[in-house]
Amino acid sequence: MKNFVLIFLLISIMVFTSGFKNEDQVDLKDNNVNFDKIFKDYEGTFVLYDFNNNSYFKYNEVQANQRVSPCSTFKIFNSLVGLQTGVVKDENTMKKWDEKKYSIKSWNKDHTLKTAIANSVVWYYQDVACDIGRDRMKNYLDKVGYGNKEIGSRIDMFWLDNSLKISPKEQVDFLTKLYKEELPFNDKVINIVKKIIVLEKENNIIFSGKTGSNGKLGWFVGYLYNNGNRYTFATNIKAENGAYGWKAKIITKNILRELNLLN
Repeated sequence: MKNFVLIFLLISIMVFTSGFKNEDQVDLKDNNVNFDKIFKDYEGTFVLYDFNNNSYFKYNEVQANQRVSPCSTFKIFNSLVGLQTGVVKDENTMKKWDEKKYSIKSWNKDHTLKTAIANSVVWYYQDVACDIGRDRMKNYLDKVGYGNKEIGSRIDMFWLDNSLKISPKEQVDFLTKLYKEELPFNDKVINIVKKIIVLEKENNIIFSGKTGSNGKLGWFVGYLYNNGNRYTFATNIKAENGAYGWKAKIITKNILRELNLLN
């Protein structure tokens, strides 16, 4: 009888705990994906979080946990804080171009929040950061736990000058909280930011994201919804030159296709 009770208790514990799933981590090297070929001449990492299975998938875990400058991927966070504090009213808030000539022609005109993030307009987001101010920006960096939470000496440059740093894994965690609506921003703010980073939307698929780069470092971070399945992801590439965000985006899409998550 004692043996029966013991067996029953063990089975009960197994059944009970099976309903709770930890954040499983599966190395993508176990999949039939040729990452050496996909990343080619770059040091690269890819991190993906699967909402439905509460699982992380990683390639190159060492680089996945290394903090580097977020570059223009920080525009997602900057948009959230700008909207929450009211310095930006909505996605149509216009800022006047100061007539300074930039090498990127699309920057040389007036922009809204929506067009500024689509064209990665640095001057627009520098204005937003200055309007937010150091104290409020630091407050939200601390609340969210965004990377190392450092601003440095310049409120208009800290996400570009290596003061602020974040790892690819932390980027994924930040985006996961955004899409789970677990960040300290109101629903309207979250919905606007989700909307302005959508890149493709068709056939029950939503592909969202933001690039970032400084030439030696390239980012693409984002979110994928595909027929009820949801994922956040981050790709980071490094090289002496040519490590651009648009290349990280191509790499990301190639990986997602290889994993049969994207057509």
